[in-house]
Amino acid sequence: MKSVLKTFAILFLFANNSCKAQQMVQTPNDVYKLKANEQQFINKPLKNLLKEIKPEIKIAFGTLGYPSFFSFRFISREEMNRKPFGSNTLGLFVYVKEPVDEWDNSKRPKEIEFQWTKEDVEKYGDFTVIRIKVIGKD
Repeated sequence: MKSVLKTFAILFLFANNSCKAQQMVQTPNDVYKLKANEQQFINKPLKNLLKEIKPEIKIAFGTLGYPSFFSFRFISREEMNRKPFGSNTLGLFVYVKEPVDEWDNSKRPKEIEFQWTKEDVEKYGDFTVIRIKVIGKD
C-alpha cells in the first residue's frame, strides 16, 4: 500500500510540473500568433497578453492621444539604428481603452526611457486591450 501511495505521489508531482502551459510567443517571429488569437485578449487586461510573451521586450513606448497604444520591439535601439534606413523591424502594437496620459519619455530616466519595466506592468497591466497589430518582419 505504501509503495502505491509513493508511486501516486511521484506521478502527481511529475504531472503537475510537466503540465505547465507554454507561452504563446517563444521567439519574436511568433508575435503573429497574438494577432491570430486576438479575440482571446480583447477586453482583457494587458498583463494577460504580456504573460504570453517570452522574448524580452527591448524597446517600448506608450502613445498619448486616441486611440492609445503601446509599441513593443524585440531589438535594442542600437540594433535598430544599425539596420538600413527604411528597413522594417518587427513591432507589436497593443491598443488599449484607457488613455496613456502618464507615459512621458522626458520624465523617464534617460537610460530606461524606452524600456518596459516591472513598474510599467504594475501601472499599465490592468489597461484593457482593444486591438492588436503586428508590423514589419524580424
